[in-house]
Amino acid sequence: MQGKGTFHPRSTTSTTASFPIDTVRAAFPALNRVPEFIFFDNAAGAQVPQIVLDAVNHHLIECNVQRGGRYAQSREVDASIARARRSVADLVNARDPNEIAFGMNATSFIRLVSLAIGQTLSLRNEIVVTDMDHEANVATWLGLERNGAKFLWWKVRENGLLEVEDLAPLLSSKTRLVACTLGSNAIGSIVDVAAAATVTHQAGGEIFIDAVHYGPHGLIDVQALDCDYLVCSGYKIFAPHMGFLWGRLDLLRGLPTFREDFVADEPPGKIEAGTFIYENVAGMDAAVRYLEELGCGLSAEAQPLSRRAALQTARAAIRAYEQELSVEMLDVLNDCGARVYGITDINRIAQRVPTLCFNLPKIPPARVVEELARRGIGARDGHMYAPRLMKRLGLPSSGAVRASLVHYNTHDEVRKFGNVLAEITRSC
Repeated sequence: MQGKGTFHPRSTTSTTASFPIDTVRAAFPALNRVPEFIFFDNAAGAQVPQIVLDAVNHHLIECNVQRGGRYAQSREVDASIARARRSVADLVNARDPNEIAFGMNATSFIRLVSLAIGQTLSLRNEIVVTDMDHEANVATWLGLERNGAKFLWWKVRENGLLEVEDLAPLLSSKTRLVACTLGSNAIGSIVDVAAAATVTHQAGGEIFIDAVHYGPHGLIDVQALDCDYLVCSGYKIFAPHMGFLWGRLDLLRGLPTFREDFVADEPPGKIEAGTFIYENVAGMDAAVRYLEELGCGLSAEAQPLSRRAALQTARAAIRAYEQELSVEMLDVLNDCGARVYGITDINRIAQRVPTLCFNLPKIPPARVVEELARRGIGARDGHMYAPRLMKRLGLPSSGAVRASLVHYNTHDEVRKFGNVLAEITRSC
């Protein structure tokens, strides 16, 4: 999975000219501060547009109360949650808004579902996990060993991908669940979840998807993916800190979850134990509206787009633009003699997002990130919460450097990043 030497020559397309990067950046207050700062650590959390800040502010000023009351402010909280549930349902193409549950983060939802599934293991007691996933989608399931679960490993190939051909032999009449990512938070590889779901369902199992990292980069369609559960974190998708779970309604109804006696044994209430952060959920609703407005602005259609169509338009433009960013990032890393982990072949650029893990020759990753920080660029070093993947890559505990971009980043920022890396390489 070490792609040095497989980079392509520089190329240009018309996407940059058509993508409204100036308009996008103007929507994010953090991108317009002085002194300038380059956010290349978006995999740890993205910035938020003004529309999200306004929604959070509105909630805290106008209706910062508990839901379920008979007075106007409380009723507005109920309405705000309902709007957000509908928005997120549209975001992931859920069949029913009640398939969406809100909470603290993706990890807490993985834990909730794993505890429930752990109570339902019988002859189907085998769970497939991967060595590419964020540890939250690995260790959480491994904790079910005490419940009698057995584990099989779907291993990443040298090409930086989880291939369905390697999953199929792991499946049998004992398969209860396959847990995998939609996009690697470390090396940026995208997983063919639809194909994985097909073989998993053929074996009679279910598939649980961690879409946290893929969330800001591309369209999520749970119906097309044919998955059974999916988790995501709002703070990766231009919203405040919160998380959500989507699940097939019949499966959510069957999960044995903790709930107070006065809460009906029906989703989403049975999934949402206690009070979640209402203002952040309002912010998530606004983040979906931001993407919707971006899509409407990009549309050439004479008639107004449906929300889902607008989201599809926005995501398609973001994917195309981010592929250009990936191309240029690979170029500047090649110029610096970096060793990049994962996909580096231009012909497979659509199989990754602009999240790149790399190391510079003979320079510790922590030192690289410290030098970047001194020059106003935020990146990250370490194991990226994927220590099993780092081991698979043959890396020591110091791990690698990760630069993770989203659609508000620019080609100019990539060039500045490359110039700083060149300076670091020359000085060390």
